[in-house]
Amino acid sequence: MTRSKHAAGRQTGTGAYLTVWTLGLMTAASIITSLRGLSLMAKEELTMFVYIGFSTFLFLIPAGLIAAELGGAFGNRAGGLYTWVAEAFGKPTGFVAMFLSWVQNIVWYPAGLSFASAAAAFAVGGPRLASNHVYVGLFIIVAFWLCTFAALVSNRFAAKVTKYGFLLGTVVPGVILLAGFLAWLLSHQQIGWNDATSQAVSFERNDHSHPRLFPYITGLSGLSFLAGILLNFAGVESQAVHATELRSPSTGYPLVIVIAAALSFCIFTLGSLAIAGILPYKDINIESGVFDAFERLSTTLLHASWPVRLLSLLICYGALGGVLAWIIGPSRGLLVTARDGMLPPFLQRTNRKGVQINILLVQGVVVTVIASLYLFMTDVSTVYFLISALAVSLYIIVYMIMYASAIRLRYTQPDLPRAFRIPGGMTGMWAVAGIGFLAVAFAFVLSFVPPAQLPVGSPALYVALVAAGAIVFTGAPLLIERFKKPSWKRYAEAPPSHGDDT
Repeated sequence: MTRSKHAAGRQTGTGAYLTVWTLGLMTAASIITSLRGLSLMAKEELTMFVYIGFSTFLFLIPAGLIAAELGGAFGNRAGGLYTWVAEAFGKPTGFVAMFLSWVQNIVWYPAGLSFASAAAAFAVGGPRLASNHVYVGLFIIVAFWLCTFAALVSNRFAAKVTKYGFLLGTVVPGVILLAGFLAWLLSHQQIGWNDATSQAVSFERNDHSHPRLFPYITGLSGLSFLAGILLNFAGVESQAVHATELRSPSTGYPLVIVIAAALSFCIFTLGSLAIAGILPYKDINIESGVFDAFERLSTTLLHASWPVRLLSLLICYGALGGVLAWIIGPSRGLLVTARDGMLPPFLQRTNRKGVQINILLVQGVVVTVIASLYLFMTDVSTVYFLISALAVSLYIIVYMIMYASAIRLRYTQPDLPRAFRIPGGMTGMWAVAGIGFLAVAFAFVLSFVPPAQLPVGSPALYVALVAAGAIVFTGAPLLIERFKKPSWKRYAEAPPSHGDDT
């Protein structure tokens, strides 16, 4: 595999290593990205524990274990997911997996940044802007280009922005939210889930409403929220391309996975419970639920509104940092595939800091086009969920390939040194990868089912859009692989010097 001098982590422009803690926070930021997912889970009230349990034990833990084994085994090689899959099934399949990982992020960016737009609206004292589709669309476009320019400065700079964005914009507000909920309970305020009257999350007994603990299922449409919730837990493998930037990748990367998975579970579970307890069911909005909860806490307990603006500003920073974490992750892996001759010379170029400049510019253009959906569709929540459904359908394909690769590598490279090995031999590997595969396969089916909880308009159009996106984006890397030229590989081996320092 051809590698530029910037592919190795210790050669990212500064000569410094990433610490396990820093990469752990970067990975957690990639999973959590922001507090936006809390509202979606809180919308399910106490039935959220079923969804979170499914996502954690049947998805996050298996994916984390697989990523830890593969990341530790190939930690000294650039490429992350691409390298794992290429070693198992060959470079073409590795390219498909890496391409889909990159593309699903392009599809997801508008949904992630729509939450940042809501945070900015609350920060300036204009919460109604959060549901203004024109404002949301324009904010996404401008914010994404700002994040792109930050990524172009250097990988090291982007890592710092991401790290502090996660701490200040996600962890700190999350802790404050939990503390506020505790104060809410101690002051004997009304608990939100006790007021729910929707049959989806409550039931009547003795003329009183009681929260459900298990989902009310009348069909797949009642479970389709699971696909969106599952996406909240995705990304545990996304920063594997930076494993080479650790001082000891083979032993350090498994610890990175542990840190990221533990933080994600705690923040998602406790944060969602807090929102469901503070806000009545009818007032939980997927986009603005976090800010509405802070506003209710602040006005009820403190009789002031200024804390909401400050926290919203921090959350906005955290959301932008989460997007930046994704910008510098999969796109870096795509650069490795490009340098391996899978993409044309135009996409192999880097700037003087070794940043994949043309890949970032191309994804910026595509994100701008996708974000334009917000300018024409008036229901922000529906657009958000539609884009999320398309993103999760693409990402699930990636996870299927990753699980299959882990199993195959146990057979084809049984003696490969693995700093972390899933216990139980082949039985343990089949159990972990098999459970993960079945879980994401089920979620893949659900991603095509319109949610009963949202007004999606024409169900047929919804399914057609998600299906068309999955087919187009999955077919694209296959076409590129079919028509790639040998000269792409030769260029990667000896690139010209015009602006590319490799």
